[in-house]
Amino acid sequence: MIAALAAVLIGGSLLLAALCVITAVRNRPMGMVLLTGLGLLEIALLVQAAVGIARVVGGEGPPETATFVGYLVAMIVIPPAAVFWALAERTRWGPAVAAVACFAIPVMTGRLLQIWQGTA
Repeated sequence: MIAALAAVLIGGSLLLAALCVITAVRNRPMGMVLLTGLGLLEIALLVQAAVGIARVVGGEGPPETATFVGYLVAMIVIPPAAVFWALAERTRWGPAVAAVACFAIPVMTGRLLQIWQGTA
């Protein structure tokens, strides 16, 4: 787990969630800015997952390995699912779905940090 990347994921995801909420309040569909943001978020999540899994395979992982890997895999699936759903829903609810997905990422990242450090 890269703590600095986790902090970037949390901050970036919350910023993207705020943009999604603003877009939903303005009654606009998903635009290229939000799609690009979700794409960059996905790339960062893939990097974090690759590093986390590599460290687990290298024997450096947390005691709850299955839970840790489960959270990593779930985090990777959330942005593409949100993009698919948001593009299918061309009303204000598309960005609202993306906002919920963006709010889920910091929560899951925080939980991953707890599992990695063995504090919860």
